[in-house]
Amino acid sequence: MKARSLLAFCILVAALPAMGQEGPVLKEGQADVGTLVDALAAPEQKAPMRTRSIRIVRDDVGSAPVASKPAKVSLLITFDTNSANLTPGARQSLDVVGQALASEKLAAARFAIEGHADPRGVAAANLKLSQLRAESVRNYLADSAHIDRARLEAVGKGDSELMNKANPGAPENRRVTIVNLSR
Repeated sequence: MKARSLLAFCILVAALPAMGQEGPVLKEGQADVGTLVDALAAPEQKAPMRTRSIRIVRDDVGSAPVASKPAKVSLLITFDTNSANLTPGARQSLDVVGQALASEKLAAARFAIEGHADPRGVAAANLKLSQLRAESVRNYLADSAHIDRARLEAVGKGDSELMNKANPGAPENRRVTIVNLSR
C-alpha cells in the first residue's frame, strides 16, 4: 500500500508543471504596473532542491539545469472587428503595459508580442490578422510609451493556440500575450 501511495505522489508531482499552462487573461483595466512588472520579470534561477534521501534523476535532461518557463502575461486587448485598430480601452491598457516595460526591472528585457485569434474565418486570414494586431500593439508601445522597437518582436500566432478550446469563439482566444525573451 505504501508503494502505491508513493507512486501516486510521484505521478502527481511530475504532473504539476503541466497543469495550468497559462495563467488568466487580464482584461482591459485589470492590470496595474506593479502586477505586470512582477508577471513579466524573468524568473530568477533557483538552487537545485536538495533532499536527504530522495534523488530524482531524469535521463532526458542529464546534468544540465532545467530551463524555466518564460515569464509571460496574456491580455485581452480589444480591436475593431476584423481589424488591427486598437480601441480606446485597449490604448488605456497598453499605456499601463508601456509603463511596466519602461520600469527599471524590465528596462533591459526583450519581449515577444504574440497576437492570437479565434478560429472563425480562414486560418491564413487569422494568421495575417493576428500578425497585424501584434504589430499594432508593438507600434503603439513604441510610439506612445517610447519603448525601443528593437526590444519588441511582433509575432502572429493565428488561431493555433486557443486558450479556451471548449469555446473557440470565446474572447480570451482573441488576445495578446507578452513574453519575456530575456534569459
